[in-house]
Amino acid sequence: MRQVFIFAFMTIVGFSSCTSQTASEGYTNLDVAAFKAKMAEPGIVLLDVRTPEETAEGMIEGAAQLDFEAANFEAEVDKLDKSKTYLIYCRSGNRSGQASKLMAEKGFKNLYNLEGGYLGWTK
Repeated sequence: MRQVFIFAFMTIVGFSSCTSQTASEGYTNLDVAAFKAKMAEPGIVLLDVRTPEETAEGMIEGAAQLDFEAANFEAEVDKLDKSKTYLIYCRSGNRSGQASKLMAEKGFKNLYNLEGGYLGWTK
């Protein structure tokens, strides 16, 4: 019984540390299934932060493209409506995580990053 308690405690601690990491960054990571479910909600903005070369190979339908590597990325983010909910993705989830963090620092509140990015989406 003690081993079960220890396992349960460690599992809860493990999950809470993963959640708090993204929560402290100001956004939430979602797996593909949760990301798809979130897409069905009204008023979301789907944002692809890959380069034009990457998006030419395919995009999630309905996504707006805003190149994270472009010199004007921050200026373009400043034009976005902070009250909206943003679902953000890139190739693997790294740049979209960075973009989500930057947007959170600029006052955006409802930010969701696709874990595994477009690669995870297309698997």
